[in-house]
Amino acid sequence: MAKSRFQYVLPDHHVEYGVEVDIDTLKFDEDAQRGLNVKRAKSIADGLIVDALGSIVVSERADGNRYVVDGMHRTEACRIRGLRTLKAEIHYGLNQQQEATLFLIKNRESAKVSTLDEYKVGLTAGDALCVSVDNVLKRHALGLGSSSTNSVGAVSAVLRITRQYGAEVLDRTLKVVEAAWGRDKESWDGVILGGVAMFLHRHGSGVDDSELAKKILKRGLAARWRSEALTRASNGGYNNSGTGSRESQCYQMVIESWNKGRTAANRVG
Repeated sequence: MAKSRFQYVLPDHHVEYGVEVDIDTLKFDEDAQRGLNVKRAKSIADGLIVDALGSIVVSERADGNRYVVDGMHRTEACRIRGLRTLKAEIHYGLNQQQEATLFLIKNRESAKVSTLDEYKVGLTAGDALCVSVDNVLKRHALGLGSSSTNSVGAVSAVLRITRQYGAEVLDRTLKVVEAAWGRDKESWDGVILGGVAMFLHRHGSGVDDSELAKKILKRGLAARWRSEALTRASNGGYNNSGTGSRESQCYQMVIESWNKGRTAANRVG
């Protein structure tokens, strides 16, 4: 995974290693880590080698309940196989937010944690970037993680826009694309969001969002915008087209749309 966006800070607390724990006493808190994939757990159970299980990571909260922080699927696999106990590294006195941070710490070098998983756990951990993104999405009644009329599938793009340009630019970007094309999954495309956000970041102080949306719509629907950006970035198929290149081409298209019909003195870019 690329360099993490999240801050990993935990209070001093007591930790015990190699503790034998009863599997039936362990709970899962899916707000503090990714969700359980039953199919994956069954696959692990089918090929389970007990001697190679290692230790799971468990948090024992102040109320005495124990929650698996890392090793959820190994735990469920053992439950499926009928095992009674597991070796665990137990952390004492952490709350849910701190458990989410511990999960990120334990998985920060692992490619198995998706950007969406990291975002969801980061939100529980109170990470500033994740909270900012969540606040903006809620204002627009949008979810994050799947492409639909009411959810943005471009998780990396949304996080990158907020990290590079700030939550206000993300807010304006979503406002502009919705005003232009409505609530359609094509509207929330990552290339388009990135290009519009780049424009607003660089030139937004003198731009009326409603006017920008109208000018964008005149050029065509969202699907056409994405297709043109990809074609321009690949030079008609002769060049490789990375995300940054496609967003840059979309940004140029926004400039062209905004400048159309304007005098030289009122153009940007």
